[in-house]
Formats: sequence, structure tokens, C-alpha cells
Amino acid sequence: MPIIAPVSELRNYGQVLEKVKPNAPVYLTKNGHGQFSVHSIEDDEEFEKARAMVRLMTEINKGIQSGEEQGWLSDEDLNKHFIERRKQKEKILMEQKTEG
Repeated sequence: MPIIAPVSELRNYGQVLEKVKPNAPVYLTKNGHGQFSVHSIEDDEEFEKARAMVRLMTEINKGIQSGEEQGWLSDEDLNKHFIERRKQKEKILMEQKTEG
């Protein structure tokens, strides 16, 4: 069951924080309407992991769609692409070393 408290209880924030547990945030209301939530760092970390996974899955789906619409790269073309990128990065690094 969610823990709901008026935001005015933050005057005694220690008591509010004691109620916060993993997977059990405290919801704070203002004028009777939900306004804020206080949750554990563990919950925040889990949220960020889930968010990153959604971003990753979105990018993977974009790649699959692109491959199906525009065709897939061959292994040889993929290797050439990354070899060229490595050469470009090495060139930039060498230029930076000679400047500094």
C-alpha cells in the first residue's frame, strides 16, 4: 500500500525519510494532490537501469528496421568501416600530439 503524506510533514523530514524503503516510496501531496515522491537510491538505480535498457532496445529496433529497409552490411563492409574509423581516430590523436 502506498505511503501518502502531506508535504507539510517535511518539517519533520527525518520521520518522512524513515518511511522510505526500497520499492516503497513516500508520495507527498500539496493541497490534496500528488506533487512529489521520495524514493530510495536503490529504486533510483533500478529506474536508471530500466531507462537505459529502453534506450538500448529502441536503438536496436531502429537498427533492425534500417537493415530490413536499406539492406544489411556484409561482414567485409563492416570490417572496412571500423578499420577506416580507427585510422581516422589515430590520425586525430597524432595531430593532437603534434599540436601539444
